[in-house]
Parts: sequence; structure tokens; C-alpha cells
Amino acid sequence: MKEGDALDEILVHIGDFGKHQTIAFVLICIVVVFNSATHMAYVFTAMDSEYRCLVPQCDNPEPKFQEKWLDIAIPSSSTNKSRKCDMYATFPNLTLTSDNCSVVQFDRSHLVTCSEHVFKDDEHYIAREYGLLCEDQIWKLSLVGTFNSAGCFFGLLLTGIVSDRYGRKIVLLMGMMLCGAAGIIKAYAITFEWFCFMEFMEALLAAGSYGSGFILGVELVIPENRVRTSSFLFSCYAIGEVFVAAVAWAVRDWRLLLYIIYGPCILLTFFYWSIPESVRWYLSKGEIEKPRKILKKFAKSSGKSLQEKHFHKLNRNFLEKQDENETLSFMDMIKSVKLFLRLVNCGFLWMACSLLFYGITLNSVTLAGNSYLDFILISLTEIPAYWCVYLVVEKIGRKLALCGSFVITSASCLGFILIERKDEWLHMLVYCSGKFGATSAFILIYVITSELFPTPIRHTTMGICSMIGRVGSIVSPQIPLLGLVWPPLPLMMFASMAAVSGIISLFLPETLHKKLPDTIKEAETIGKQETNLK
Repeated sequence: MKEGDALDEILVHIGDFGKHQTIAFVLICIVVVFNSATHMAYVFTAMDSEYRCLVPQCDNPEPKFQEKWLDIAIPSSSTNKSRKCDMYATFPNLTLTSDNCSVVQFDRSHLVTCSEHVFKDDEHYIAREYGLLCEDQIWKLSLVGTFNSAGCFFGLLLTGIVSDRYGRKIVLLMGMMLCGAAGIIKAYAITFEWFCFMEFMEALLAAGSYGSGFILGVELVIPENRVRTSSFLFSCYAIGEVFVAAVAWAVRDWRLLLYIIYGPCILLTFFYWSIPESVRWYLSKGEIEKPRKILKKFAKSSGKSLQEKHFHKLNRNFLEKQDENETLSFMDMIKSVKLFLRLVNCGFLWMACSLLFYGITLNSVTLAGNSYLDFILISLTEIPAYWCVYLVVEKIGRKLALCGSFVITSASCLGFILIERKDEWLHMLVYCSGKFGATSAFILIYVITSELFPTPIRHTTMGICSMIGRVGSIVSPQIPLLGLVWPPLPLMMFASMAAVSGIISLFLPETLHKKLPDTIKEAETIGKQETNLK
């Protein structure tokens, strides 16, 4: 048996899913759902609403959002909607009511800023709470998403250290508990600045939870089922996005939304006694007794037994691997021009995938339809993408599948601009296709990057690419603001980025059925290897 396969041999002997493995996996899925919901909650807490100026001279004591006289009292924007904070001045000494408002009674050469507003729906989000209602304040709402992404960026640095020292389970559950506490505190923020600070803090605290949950979930199953298990975990992330949108749609109040989404996260710490720690992490720390207990528990619940020879081989296997990994450093790799350029290529593609994935998601709430329903449909598009990509990639290869995913995204964004808005379902179908392509590209670049670099520094290169990718998620909340300049501009930017990324992805070597490289030389020649793994 090859080095590093001893644990897999034990898992194959045990089989999956036994009782304890099933319980642990279900609990991890629940944590992933809440991690996703908390990560995307800012989309709705910072969502802009439909509103207009209150026209005291014309509106009744109980004003309606739509009135037949609006076009003579309130100017239109570039998108033919009523301006949100401007109205025409009225001539002095006029007494008007909603029944006698007419164009001759307004001075259409002068605009005034209104102090009160009429809202289309009974929604109460932070824009209303902190007075961020006019066009010159909208940019502040997008800052919430930027603070969230920045918190994730720095959180990945900290949680990586904590995870390596104290374990994956601590990062998974303690991170979500602290995130939940920060979210509840955020509900009491008295200023917009404090709200943004707490947004940063809760994202920082929960940054490593998803990655830890993913590792713990995948390690529960035999190698043959890891792809399917990964798809389940990815799908749980999409379910979390649907969950937060559904709750926001139901309550339409930012504080109540935070209570419902973040409150249960504090209780997730009770999962501590039912979710096992990573066996591989224990072994990397030189411990054998705790992994022995975990694996024996799995075996017992599956009606199997483990012998001492399994554990002797397991301990020896990982100690040998640890010694081997210490012989190659990241600095050795970047001395190779080919691998350095490959790392730059992967970093750019990670950033592009992050920008497209989150940008298309965030932009969905600015579409002309129901913002909540649009977001739900866009999120549900991820699930078929997660399952389809693994079916297609084994047939056409990683590189071609990645390029095709970017092409689908680019074509869909352009098609969305060109299709007339009157056909709403076709419009949404094309937009969902763009999210489908972006999701597929995100999965594929993750897979390809994990197969392109030498084993001893594979985790390091993945971490670097992930950090570069976070730049895209930091920028993505600002992209919808481009719609204020020209409505199609955000989609044009997405289409251009996807097209460029599709071309750049063709410079990566194909890794389908190729042996994972263990040395720099093997990594340099991976695209030229003749020996395939069947």
C-alpha cells in the first residue's frame, strides 16, 4: 500500500456510514448551513429598499407608495424609477391635495431634498435604521459586505494557526459560537460604524468554520465516497443561503433576522460531544490513543472490529510522511519559474471565481423582480452545479471543464443584458446560468489547484490561493454600485472577467487521471506525464 493510505485502509475496512459517522456528518451539515446563513446575512441586513419622497402637499395622512400624480411631483432616475430623495419644488402659497395635484403647481426647474419617505413594503433594514436612504449614501451599504469579506480574509490567517495547534473541531464549533454571540451584539449596534465593526468581527471569528467542517466531514468516509460527501457539504452551503433569504423574506426586519440566524449558533457548542476530532490532525501531533478510540467507535457502530496491526501501521505511516514533508519548502517551489507562474495563474483564477460567485449572488437582489425570490433561485442554482461538475469533469477533463464554466458565465451575463425584461422567467433562467457557471468554476479551480503542486506544500499553496481569492470577495459588494453609472455595467464587468479567465485557464496543465506530484520535478512535468492513474 502507498504511503499515506493506512488511514484510508482502515476506513474502507470500517465502511460508511455507521451510526456514529452518520450522526457526526448530519451535525456537521447543520453547522455548515448556519455558517452559510451567517456569512450571507449581510446581503439582507444591508439591502436597499424601494421608497420615494413624501410629498406633504399631495400625500394623504396614510400615504401609498404608488400615486397617479408621482410623475409630476418626483423626477425619474436614469432607470425610469422615481428618484428616492428628490422632489420638485412647489410654488409658494399653494394648497394642494392628492386630488388636485397638477404639473403647473410644481417648479420643475428646481429640486429639493425631502426629509421624509414613503416605503413600498413594510421592511426595516439598516438603511432605514441609520438613515442611509439617499443615492449619496448607498455606497455605505456596500461597505457592510466589504467588511464581512475583510473579516474572512484576516480570519483565515488566525483560524489556520488555531486549527493547526488546537484542532479542527475547536475552530468549527467555537468559531460558530463566537460568531453567534457577535451577531447578537450586532443587533444592538447604535451606530452604523459599530454595526460594520461587529460585521467584521463575526466574519473573522467564523472564517475557518466552513473549511474545518468540510475537512471533518470528508474524513468520515471512505475515499470512494469523498466526492459525493463533498457535494453534500457544498449543497448544505447553498441551503444556508436559501434559509437566510427565506427568513429575511418572512420577517423583513434586520434585528429579528439576526436573532433567528445567529441565536442558534451559540447552541452549536453542544455538538462538541457528538462530532469527533480529525484523526489526521491527531496523528500529525503524534497522538495514537485518541484516534484509536475514534476509529474503534466507528467500527463498533458498523459491526466491525479493528486489530492492533492497523494502528501500528497507521502510526508508522504518518510519522514517515511527516519526515518526508519536512524536506521541501515553499521557497524551493517558487524558485521554479514554471511553478511560480502556475501559482500566479491559479491566484488570479481564484480571485476571478470569488468575484464572479459572490458578485453575481449579491447583484441578484438588485434585479427588477422579488429580491428574496431572486436570491433563493440564484442560490438553488448552486446545487445542480455541485453535482454536475463531478460528472462532467471525469469525461472532458479539468481544464476544458473550467474553461467551459467561465464561458457559460460570460455568455449568460451578456445574454442577460440583451434579453428583453418582459420575459421575466427567461431573464432569470439566463442569470441563473451565469451563477451555475461561476459555481462550477469555483469548484474546479479548487480541485485543479489541489492537484498541481507538490504534496509537502500543497496545503500552503491552497491557502495562498484562497487568500488571493478573498480579494475578489472583498471587491464584489462594490460591483452593484456600478449600476448607478450604467445599469448593465456590473454584468458587463462579470462577462469580461469570465471571458479573460476562460482564456487564462487554458494555460494550466491537465490533471485528469494524473498522479498527484510529490516533488517539484513531478509538478513541473504533470501535463506531460504519460502514466495515468486508472
